[in-house]
Amino acid sequence: MKQSATRKLVMAAMCAALGVVLPQAFHMVPNAGSVLLPMHIPVLLCGLACGLPYGLACGILAPLLSSLLTGMPPAAYLPSMLCELAAYGLVSGLMSQFIRLRSRTASVYVQLVSAMLAGRVVYGVVNALIFRAGSYSFQIFFTAAFVTALPGIILQLLVIPPILVLLQKARVLEPQPTAA
Repeated sequence: MKQSATRKLVMAAMCAALGVVLPQAFHMVPNAGSVLLPMHIPVLLCGLACGLPYGLACGILAPLLSSLLTGMPPAAYLPSMLCELAAYGLVSGLMSQFIRLRSRTASVYVQLVSAMLAGRVVYGVVNALIFRAGSYSFQIFFTAAFVTALPGIILQLLVIPPILVLLQKARVLEPQPTAA
């Protein structure tokens, strides 16, 4: 089954919509957004499931639409989040096309972790050089990206791979090829 452009577009639109709705559920708990990272899940999922252009589009649209429709993320945080989530969508899409290991599970985890690290690096670089230049330190970056976000990182690692497997079993997605 070849995944059609229409199917990928619908999946990307659903992920972008989830990127607006899912954080609203998490924001009922104080600081849950920065701890559990709910907007990251649909963007990473979209990139892994649909590939580069769709993941990138979802990474741009989800925070932008969420900010416009719900006020979250606030305008002050939107530019750096937009860069971070665009990087998640872009890198997860690229990794899903180029990383093929013998084990599908290992492939998905390598793709996912690569995208998670790349997005965090982009987040740190744009904050350090552009959006918070002079007031952003490595300690602030490390604390925000890895210490505070550790529950969200664990959640992503626990939730995204099984969702991909379920979508493949339900024939919503084509199974990822493995290395020969």
